[in-house]
Parts: sequence; structure tokens; C-alpha cells
Amino acid sequence: MPGFRNVRDLVDAELTGATTGYSFRKVPALTTGAGIWFDLSMSPGSPTPQYYIGAQNAFSPLTYNTDVGLNVGQPVLPKYKFLRRATVIEVTGGLPMTMILMDYIGFYGFIDEGVPLTTLTNVNRTTSTRHFTDARGVQIMPVVVAQHSGISLDTFYVTYTNSAGVQGRTSASVPLTTQIVNGTILSSTGRDSTRSINSTPFIPLQEGDEGVQKIDSVVFPSATDYGLFALVLVKPLATVVVRGVDAPTDVDFLKDFSLCPRLLDDAYLNWLVCPNGTLAATPIFGLLETVAL
Repeated sequence: MPGFRNVRDLVDAELTGATTGYSFRKVPALTTGAGIWFDLSMSPGSPTPQYYIGAQNAFSPLTYNTDVGLNVGQPVLPKYKFLRRATVIEVTGGLPMTMILMDYIGFYGFIDEGVPLTTLTNVNRTTSTRHFTDARGVQIMPVVVAQHSGISLDTFYVTYTNSAGVQGRTSASVPLTTQIVNGTILSSTGRDSTRSINSTPFIPLQEGDEGVQKIDSVVFPSATDYGLFALVLVKPLATVVVRGVDAPTDVDFLKDFSLCPRLLDDAYLNWLVCPNGTLAATPIFGLLETVAL
């Protein structure tokens, strides 16, 4: 990870005051499910919600300047900005809860579950978009934006160009979740009845692929359901696990993981969460601290 050669560089930057700290407060209004991944970017609070409103089946970039997201300070180039510490507290319920801080690069909006094959337009997907030239680690997250039946046995998959620029790659086929509220991750089926584990929030890529540059199509072999969703390109940056209501969870990324994630200028940042119950009317508070050097 470029930006500082050693811990001394980081400490020197902190001593000179090159740090910021910004709070957030999200309060989901909908009933989430236990073990079902949920996108907090669509929930009320601070920052204000965004709803994946863009041209149907076309790529729409997300940036801090246009869509707000979590505040982590002003642009710092030619310096680099790193996430130094994250503090989260939730005192109502739905715990333990895993939270993934992500860079939301952009999305393909209003994809119809009732259409067997949807070709996606990448007209806005240019080399100036974050993580396009180096898309390693970029994942595909399907988010419900208009509820489906919740009882369909449909599955779907996508075709895409991987991080190495190889076209015609095909994802694994994933089933639709039974959870229907907006913000639900469409591929998140909760605890597997045979293995008692949570499903991934991201669509599994073809074997050997390290990331995604762009998505080309979505395929529903049966297409018997209704509902709309967005396919979001995201870069996971950091993970926090909130275990109990008795104390805040505080993560020092240098001390706890020996790696401070880099935050790109004008990035749209927000949280993906996997609660252990409903988060309806549950305040989630926190603080993000950064350092630039």
C-alpha cells in the first residue's frame, strides 16, 4: 500500500495535525432480516440516503461531490489519505453485526427481474472512474430497489469484464433472497440450512478472477418474478464487527491489522451490514478518523 514508508511517517503526519475525524449516524427505517446483508446507504440519517436513481440498465458513477456519502474530509492529492481508526456503537439490538466500509464506484440502475436477458450500457464507465485501471478487489453487489415476491425460486448470473480486461467472464448463479425490503442484498440468502453460515453479499466471480471492470449483462433463466434492483460495483475497504451493546467497537487499523486502507479523493463511502436481527429504528453511530501523508 503506497503512501507511507513506515510507521514513523504515519506518526509524523499525525503529530503535524494531518488528521480528520467525522461522525456518522444511520437509522434504518425498514425491517431487516437476521443474517441478511443490508445496504445502509439507502437508510435515513447522516449522511443522507441515496436511492440508486439513474438511467435504466446504464452505469451511473457515484462520487462524494454529487452523492455525498460518508465524510472523510477534503481532497489531499498529491498526498494519500488513509483510514486510521473506526469507532461504531449500536445499543438497541441486531447484534452481533458485521459492517463493511466500501467505496461505491457506481451502479447499473433499475434492472428488471422479469426480463430474461438485460444488456447493460457502460457509456459512463471511463478511465477516469475510480478503480477502473486497477479493478482488483472490485466486487458486484445486487441491491433491491423495488421489492420482489420473496417466494420465487429464480436464480440469476452476470457476464462481465474482469480486472485484467478479459471480456466474457461469467459469474456463479445465485438464488434470490426471500427478504424483500429495499436495501436488501438480492443474493443474500441468510444462514444456510445445512452449514449454518451467512451467504456472501457479493456475486461470486468466475474462478481465478480478482475483480471487475464493468458488467455487460444480467441473465434470469426463468424470469418469473417481478421487482427491480441495482448492480453496484464496490471496493471493500475495511471490516468492523459490533459484538455487543455494552461498549463501542473501536478498530485501530494500524495496530489491529497493520494496514490502513487508502481512501481515494471524491470517493463515495458507505456501509454494508449483516445484522443478527431487525435494525428498524435502530441508530448506528460512529466516527471515522483519517490521516493524510
